[in-house]
Parts: sequence; C-alpha cells; structure tokens
Amino acid sequence: MALGGHLIRHLGAFFSHRTALLLRPVTQSCNTFCVPIRLSSHAISLSQKTLLNSKSVTDESQPEPPSEADKIITSDVLLKVNQQIESKSHGRLFAVIHLCGKQFKVTTEDIVVVEGYWPPNIGDKLNLKKILLVGGSDFTLIGRPLLPHGLASVEATVVEKSMSHTKTRFRKKRRKQYMRINFQRIEYTMLRINSIEISENVNTKKDVEGLEDTIF
Repeated sequence: MALGGHLIRHLGAFFSHRTALLLRPVTQSCNTFCVPIRLSSHAISLSQKTLLNSKSVTDESQPEPPSEADKIITSDVLLKVNQQIESKSHGRLFAVIHLCGKQFKVTTEDIVVVEGYWPPNIGDKLNLKKILLVGGSDFTLIGRPLLPHGLASVEATVVEKSMSHTKTRFRKKRRKQYMRINFQRIEYTMLRINSIEISENVNTKKDVEGLEDTIF
C-alpha cells in the first residue's frame, strides 16, 4: 500500500508539472497581446494633420460666390459671343454629336458612317438633337452633357445604305475537334451633314422652360 501511494503521488506531481508547462505559453501569449499600444508623438501629429486636411477639403468643396470682376468679365464675353451669333461672323462651325451610342465630331459636308441596322432610308432628312458641343473660330459652347434644346441644330441627310466588306470569323476549341469559319457583313448607313447652326443667343432666359418637346 505504501508503494502504491508513493507511485500515485509521483504520477500526480508529474502530470501537474506537465499541465503547468502546457498552460505557460497560453498565459504568456495572453499577456503579450493584452498590453495596450502607446502611440508615439509623431503618429499623433500625423493623425491630427490628416483630420485638419479632411476638414480643409470639406471646407474647400463649397464653391465661392463669383466676385464683381468675374461677373464683369463673364458679361463681356457673353456680349461678344452673342454679337458674333447675330452677325454670323463666327466662321465655319463644328459640333460633337451623339448618334447611336457613339460620339462624332462633324462639320459641314462631312460623311458620318453608322454601323449596324438603322431604320432611316435613303433621302431622309434628319435633325440631330443630341449635341454635346458647338464651336467656331473664337468660342465654343459646351453642354452639360447636352446643349439646351433649341440653342443649336445639326441637319443631315441619308445618302447611302450599303454593306461592309466580308469579314472572316474563325473559331476553334482546343482538343474538342471543333472548328468553324463564318463570314459576316455589317450594314452601313451614311449621312451627309448639311448644316450646323446656332439658333439663338447664349444665356438668354426663356419665359417658359421645360416645355420644348411638349405637343399641345
């Protein structure tokens, strides 16, 4: 019995020692990760600078009202532009139009090619309303994104409808014994730009706005 009790005490001391060894890294890691981090003075100053910069950006984002000098310059420029429009001394005009999902820079007598199916037939006259920009030799009117309706007009005529040259399309799937050759032709519609005009003065306030396309 004495030998058995001594053996039990020896085994108990051995397992308690092993348990302490296993738990020691866990306690050490907990103490290591629970220590609070102290920021240096340099890091604190950087954080304060970023806060000040963010406040300055929000303050600068608000537009300032125009000064009296800017108002005088703007009115002078508008007066000169309107004088050229009334006397038609602006020279040859150019425009940027939006047509069938694409933008085209055009001037008078240019040919515009529209790819794909398009309903207009040969001889149809079109009034292109999606105008992004109109300019002359001395000034340019830029829309946001389009110019106001009625400010400018671009007229065109459908002169030709044809097909493109034959394009070859070769498709192959590796290790599938799959090879195909297809031939494709795309429909073309050609427009001739007849005229580009500025119909009214710039920055003129209308009596009623928002009813340009309304039919009574």
